[in-house]
Amino acid sequence: MSEHRDPAIGLVELSSIATGIACADAMVKAAPIGAIYTGTIHPGRYLVLVSGDTASVEIALDVAADRGGSSVSGSVFLPDVHPEVVAALVTARHDAVPEPEALGIVETATVPPVVDGADAGVKAADVNVAAVLLADGLGGKGYVLFGGSIGDVEAAVEAATQRIEPSGDLVAAEVVAQLHPEIRANLGSELRFNRRLAGGGER
Repeated sequence: MSEHRDPAIGLVELSSIATGIACADAMVKAAPIGAIYTGTIHPGRYLVLVSGDTASVEIALDVAADRGGSSVSGSVFLPDVHPEVVAALVTARHDAVPEPEALGIVETATVPPVVDGADAGVKAADVNVAAVLLADGLGGKGYVLFGGSIGDVEAAVEAATQRIEPSGDLVAAEVVAQLHPEIRANLGSELRFNRRLAGGGER
């Protein structure tokens, strides 16, 4: 993302890599967006993330919908994205699982709804976004981790699921009270099982 915080982000997931590349090119040509990040994700999809002022991001997403056509499998527009969501996306905060009273987990079948849900959850309650994981190593799924007090985490998970449910992509949502230190250590070390094993289980 740009050095100053752009107020809006837009994310588009496409089923075609070729169309995704062409779509991203059309988006960046259509509006003076602040930044664009593109690339392949599992399983064989293409993801385009743009940031900038609200009007420019909205124009870019309109272009994506038109250029991408039936290849667009999902998108999200966040005109006032919460900075915790941006931080989790950009830094891949695998080591940021906190020591809260509770941990909330919301899992989705595709990427755009989980970003939308993360934003809804962190705006609804006093929680932190410990991680947002997208597609790679997840079979195309996404999930967000919320940390905070039990009441706030429950409120965040409820807000996230309510935002996600209309998409039909909600897989599961859980609230874990008093997360065990062993589980926190595993989550904080590495969220992917094979990499965790490759590291010899070190914490």
